[in-house]
Amino acid sequence: MSQRMQQGQPMIIMGEDAQRVKDKDAQEYNISAARAVAEAVRSTLGPKGMDKMLVDSMGDVTITNDGVTILTEMDIDNPTAEMVVEVAETQEDEAGDGTTTAVAIAGELLKNAEDLLEQDIHPTAVIKGFNIASEYARQQVDEIAEPVDPDDTDLIKSVAETSMTGKGAELEKEVLADLVVRAVQAITVEADDGSHVVDLQNLKIETQTGSPASESELLSGAVIDKDPVQDGMPTDFESANVLLIDDPIEVEDADVDTSVSIESPDQLQQFLDQEETQLREKVDRIAESGADVVFCQKGIDDMAQHYLAKEGILAVRRVKKSDLAFLKNVLGAPIVTDIDDLSADDLATGTISRDAADGLFYVEGADSHGVTLLLRGSTEHVVDELERGINDAIDVVSTTVSDGRTIAGGGAIEVELASRLRDHADSIEGREQLAVEAFADALEIVPRTLAANAGLDAIDLLVDLRAAHEAGDSRAGLDAFSGDVVDTFDAGVVETAHAKEQALSSATEAANLVLKIDDIISAGDLSTAGGDDEGGAPGGAGGMGGMGGGMGGMM
Repeated sequence: MSQRMQQGQPMIIMGEDAQRVKDKDAQEYNISAARAVAEAVRSTLGPKGMDKMLVDSMGDVTITNDGVTILTEMDIDNPTAEMVVEVAETQEDEAGDGTTTAVAIAGELLKNAEDLLEQDIHPTAVIKGFNIASEYARQQVDEIAEPVDPDDTDLIKSVAETSMTGKGAELEKEVLADLVVRAVQAITVEADDGSHVVDLQNLKIETQTGSPASESELLSGAVIDKDPVQDGMPTDFESANVLLIDDPIEVEDADVDTSVSIESPDQLQQFLDQEETQLREKVDRIAESGADVVFCQKGIDDMAQHYLAKEGILAVRRVKKSDLAFLKNVLGAPIVTDIDDLSADDLATGTISRDAADGLFYVEGADSHGVTLLLRGSTEHVVDELERGINDAIDVVSTTVSDGRTIAGGGAIEVELASRLRDHADSIEGREQLAVEAFADALEIVPRTLAANAGLDAIDLLVDLRAAHEAGDSRAGLDAFSGDVVDTFDAGVVETAHAKEQALSSATEAANLVLKIDDIISAGDLSTAGGDDEGGAPGGAGGMGGMGGGMGGMM
């Protein structure tokens, strides 16, 4: 790029490899990149959504239809596309589900915005209109939403089943939804102001292969997938004094610069005896404290294992940090960091048992505050996808319990919001009115995609849905299995209002962020087709700043 001085000589202010895309070309470039991300995940939406197979550079395979997993695992190397990926990540963090919906709406907002830009409507007018529409839509969600009591197990179970539908957990969704609801209810406490708080720190998910998903179970306490350090150790205690320790039961390491000079066999024996005495003292401290069971995050020396077995103490080593932290919650015991400071006060009472068939330790505290959801599946891929679906369901149910609002799913809320937005647009002056109408149209991407993914006629169904809502049926949505327009709330297709509000908010913010950019200045290659220093036309969805390599095989 150059800028002419008064003398007529060019001033070079950018490097030779730099590229710049301006004005309409920049907007087209950004919108193409963002829409490509939305297109990559749209086919996963709904109960009839398809899965994606993701293969990373190491050859590891992930099979999923979870929107945020797909987008984070893909090798996306385009700055605009990455902004849309952030929509999915934010949605996942804030609501736990609805990532594909949020990204699909963001992509459709940008598609409709592109049509407005071609009509010479300024981006700031589009952005203002989108903000007006988003705020109004979120207000309407709150107005439409129906309250839910945390004890209404049937309704909350419907929320869990809706979240699981279309995912790996769907085949056993009734069993799994019941487990999820009972797990969340077990860790829910009522605050002083009457609100409900779900403490997810007290819930742990463990997975195991080799059994069907229907054999998954909810357990009070913790599950530790480890073996005792020696086979002869006792493994079952009705009432055990349990020690949690983050300190190796090993000979203390010498300083790096320390060297030991041994000149005779006696000196060697003396040195070994010294190490043995040190280990014996550590085990004696543990035994004197009254501990029956030791869960150690670090290593346990072979000699120490021998001494612990002689004392009749069960020892488990290399326990995961997360497992040790969960045991702390379950047992109410501190994690000891130095054996020298160990005392009887550092122990907690618990019940320990081991199932030799599955190789798991079951740990329950005297006043256990934690529960474990043990998920079973036939293979690693099945269990991984099952866990993703269950995590989403737990987040959604937790949000429903704490937020206390539900809405009808199956595209019902989107069609109702679109209808109300079109009515609201009449009261808005200026070109922003067109942006509000474009926002309303964009929301209908959800029922249209649900219909398309189910192999149904999206246009006919959208016409039927609009007619039902115009007639006053705000719960009318799509039954993807029968292809009919039904009251989805009564049919058990229920979503959480908070997730929908978050999807509207994050999709709007991402779309507006993209629309506000009118100049892209890159120090490297933008993969633009024009090749000029200024205003080179974007190469379309196939050449989006290196994204073609990461996404080309997906679209």
